[in-house]
This record gives sequence, structure tokens and C-alpha cells, in this order.
Amino acid sequence: MAYTATGAAGEAPPRITVLDARIIAAPAGSDSTAAYFEVRNAGSSKDTLLYADSTELGLSMLRRTVRRTGTGRTDPVWAVDVPAGGTVRMAPGGLGVVILDPPELKAGQTLPYTLWFRQSGRVVVRATVTEGVR
Repeated sequence: MAYTATGAAGEAPPRITVLDARIIAAPAGSDSTAAYFEVRNAGSSKDTLLYADSTELGLSMLRRTVRRTGTGRTDPVWAVDVPAGGTVRMAPGGLGVVILDPPELKAGQTLPYTLWFRQSGRVVVRATVTEGVR
């Protein structure tokens, strides 16, 4: 019923999987850190990532680093389309999730993270805390 209400009846639904879920380790007192995910859509219709969050972390927001005149600036992102048959790879210097006021995080920890999609609803993954950016 919800799928019909979106106007997508007759189209095959998106098939979302999330891989390579990682959070950058945050030392005590850090005001922010970042999380990155690889989102694949094996379906034949697009889906849209609306937001990502974790009950064990601080406030999370989708963001994109934009380079202008040699300096980088972070802008909020309100939604990310994941094309049919496509992949969205979050990475430092581009698309990612900023986590504000995170708890102290140590490499090797795993934490639940929920990605919320317009068509697929919630997708819960285990994100691994890593040292530094990779």
C-alpha cells in the first residue's frame, strides 16, 4: 500500500544494501567526527536517502564538502538519490555524515547506525570505528 501511495506502482522497488559502514574514531572531548557508507541499489527504481542516525551517538547530519578557491566548506545535504542499479560512495572530502558531540570512540568498536530511505524505509547496519580516514 505504501509503495502504491508513492506513485511508483508498477515499477520494481529499489533494493538497498549498505556496505563499508565506518565511523572515524573520536577522542574524548571531540566536537564532531564523521561516518561513511557505501549504498547500493540493485533494484530498477531509484531511492532517496533522507537521513542517518544512531541512538548511541550525537546528532547526525548528511553533509557534503565543497571546494571553493582552494578551501573546503561543509554544506548540509537534505537528501541523496541512489539511482536504480547504482552506488553512492561516501568518502572524506565529499559526501558523508557528520556526528556532533560524539562520545569517545575507539577503533574496533561497532555501533548500530540507521539509514532512512524514502522507499525502502529504515536500513540498520553495524558501523565499525576506524582510526583515521581511509
